[in-house]
Amino acid sequence: MSKSRLNGSEATRTIVITGALGHIGSRLIQALPRQFPDAKFVLLDNLSTQRYPSLFSLPSSVDFSFVNADIVSCSLERVLAGANTVIHLAAITDATSSFDNKDEMDQVNYRGTERLAQACVATGTSLIYPSSTSVYGTEKDWVNEDCGPEDLQPQSPYAESKLREEELLQRLGKDEGLKYVTFRLGTIFGISPGMRFHTAVNKFCWQAVMGEPLTVWKTAYNQSRPYLDLDDAVRAIAFLLERNQFTGELYNVLSANATVGEIVDIIRSVIPSLEVTLVEAKIMNKLSYEVSDEKFRAIGFKPIGDLKRSINDTINLLRGANSSFSSLLKDG
Repeated sequence: MSKSRLNGSEATRTIVITGALGHIGSRLIQALPRQFPDAKFVLLDNLSTQRYPSLFSLPSSVDFSFVNADIVSCSLERVLAGANTVIHLAAITDATSSFDNKDEMDQVNYRGTERLAQACVATGTSLIYPSSTSVYGTEKDWVNEDCGPEDLQPQSPYAESKLREEELLQRLGKDEGLKYVTFRLGTIFGISPGMRFHTAVNKFCWQAVMGEPLTVWKTAYNQSRPYLDLDDAVRAIAFLLERNQFTGELYNVLSANATVGEIVDIIRSVIPSLEVTLVEAKIMNKLSYEVSDEKFRAIGFKPIGDLKRSINDTINLLRGANSSFSSLLKDG
């Protein structure tokens, strides 16, 4: 499965992963070698978030190489030389903080994607591009990939950058033959070596385990939004690599649509003493909608992620860490 046929002969598949040590990437580099054991993996990360532990305990039998570089300045054509596919995870992903760093967001996200896509064109490398379902903003009950521009109303600079990057790839695909697929990912939840806690589910799990009240945006409590289990995110990328069809398609990828209130109820079922504080926030999107993933399901992908199971796993992991930390404080 990990061989690709080039010029009539078999060659080892080479997969480049940008932002390889982040929340998704650190799980991906553990999981993909199991499905593609003979592949070569090039891991690119600028270490700005210092997630060194993401490199720990990688499978010893797999051909890994690590490149400490930044996508906005390094020679991407050199990194992609001989690669079949690049999975582009390098980005600033915190929507809330994006209001205060729009220039950096534009430089890292848009300019970085532009440089990478142009390098893909030059080297003939296929691109898996993860966008976000946050590009949607509609008064309809549900929305899919074929929606009109009136349903694409990003509510943060982060989401705006994702939509602009989608449009960039469409132009390069049409005008310069870029081979790519775009995934609009739901909000990620789940455990990984490089996991972050700025998105709803993981952040709430952290606050709950630490005995803090959950801080919930007033406007979001009863809103429905799409969420994506990290397991399903990894499986979706592997599914596409297996199909090897980079035709410029756009797919929504999610595990479930849920409201913040439903997520809070799941956490409270594990931690009954949970308190909730409603707060104002800069992101004041009052729209509620569900996202359809029928297009991706129609080509054979079946999500198996589960909010309740993942929340339980995350809380159990954090409880173990919190218990150890509390013991250290007592011993001190």
